[in-house]
Amino acid sequence: MASGGAKNSPNQILAGRYATALYSYAEETGDLDRVIEEMDALGRLIDESADFRNLLSNPLIDAEEGTKAARAVLQSQGFGKIVQDFVGVVAVNRRLFFLRAIVRGFAALVDEKRGVIAAAVASAHPLSDVQRTQLRARLTELGYGRVAITETVDPSLLGGLVVKLGARLYDTSLKSRLQRLQYAMKGAA
Repeated sequence: MASGGAKNSPNQILAGRYATALYSYAEETGDLDRVIEEMDALGRLIDESADFRNLLSNPLIDAEEGTKAARAVLQSQGFGKIVQDFVGVVAVNRRLFFLRAIVRGFAALVDEKRGVIAAAVASAHPLSDVQRTQLRARLTELGYGRVAITETVDPSLLGGLVVKLGARLYDTSLKSRLQRLQYAMKGAA
């Protein structure tokens, strides 16, 4: 799962193992598309529900009670048996606190299997629809046909973009340009 030869942390390795096991099982049973949708929904549920995050992160909850509570939440939200059972296994293994990382690992595995490259884009201001379209067109010109763009806003950039694609970094930010100018002026003095 590492890109550009970067070393994986133990947490990434563990998330990758759980993600790979779920992916393989869902593919084997023919339920892969549904599981992909449900894992995406699970990530949103974790991000949006403080109560659910508290359940996942509380080390004082008994594994059996945590399993029952997590299953009840998932069942009430309409999650299927595979995802419910998977979260049950994670709970029994006392890894509920790690569920969000596993969901991210699963999404990364799905992208990898589908040939989608993750692009992290930082800009000083939120991108407009026109800017997004132009960015996608430019990435396609560079040979990145299938890209999943994650946007963040970093006002310290002042303007321009910073795009990270795997190990590659494209920095056209005003902040970076000013720093290069400052270094050049120091060298000329």
